[in-house]
Amino acid sequence: MMASVLKWIVPWEFSWVFLLAFVACGALYLRGSRRLPVSLGRRLAFWIGMAMIYVSLHTYLDFFFEHEFFMHRIQQIVLHHLAPLLIVASYPGTVLRKGLPLAWRLRLLKPLSRSWPWRAASAVLLNPTVVTILFVAFILLWLIPAMQTLAMLDWRIYRFMNWSMLASGFSYWWLVLDHRPRPPGRMTPGLRVLSPGLTMTPQILAGAIVTFSKTDLYPIFEICGRAFTFNVITAQLVGGVIMWVPAAIIESIGGLLAMRQWLRLSRSGRIRRKPWPARRAATAIPVQD
Repeated sequence: MMASVLKWIVPWEFSWVFLLAFVACGALYLRGSRRLPVSLGRRLAFWIGMAMIYVSLHTYLDFFFEHEFFMHRIQQIVLHHLAPLLIVASYPGTVLRKGLPLAWRLRLLKPLSRSWPWRAASAVLLNPTVVTILFVAFILLWLIPAMQTLAMLDWRIYRFMNWSMLASGFSYWWLVLDHRPRPPGRMTPGLRVLSPGLTMTPQILAGAIVTFSKTDLYPIFEICGRAFTFNVITAQLVGGVIMWVPAAIIESIGGLLAMRQWLRLSRSGRIRRKPWPARRAATAIPVQD
């Protein structure tokens, strides 16, 4: 019994980088949650999201993700959509910062946030247009059969694929679920609500193409050896549906959470609006004599 349980816990491909980053993040959150009042719902969202990331990247399930197309699509949906959405929805930033020693926050974190390299990098990497394009681009990029083949044949590209999906998911949902008005937020509250509807459209189209394809688009899974004895086209159909329906549902939930924040900001009067007469004057066409 113990051996069968350990089989699923032991990672298919061990990574010290992932393990150390995961433990450090968890330790910071534990330390910060002891210093700040954090609701049970936020804690659950954070730890469920963290557990999803660990299970997706550092357990024996990774074997099935590498050897079956529809299982691989489940992994990518979790890394790109569900886990980042849950963690960002728990708003862990303040808790993680509080988990750092005070000296580190004063001598390292604060000067870093004010340095020009950090500002320049964040201006590009957290730009709403750049983040949105990368969020969609990484989904479509790794769906290209040639790119999927490269990722499955080279463990370095495979890890880069997983990390790119995770990083782009965190960046995107951090912008969409920002609880602040703009500024200092980088997107307007209305655009945060609209954005998931825009980003899900190409994903739905790509999922439909994979779902209704009558040929094997990803023979690399046959070459590497499939984990299950499913019919190839059936497994591909299931994978297409996974990236079509569940992904759209998760993005819709993200849009609803963004709308909740929009309504909260509106009720509290934190959304800046020009007075109606000023707006009319600004848009009026001057009449010349």
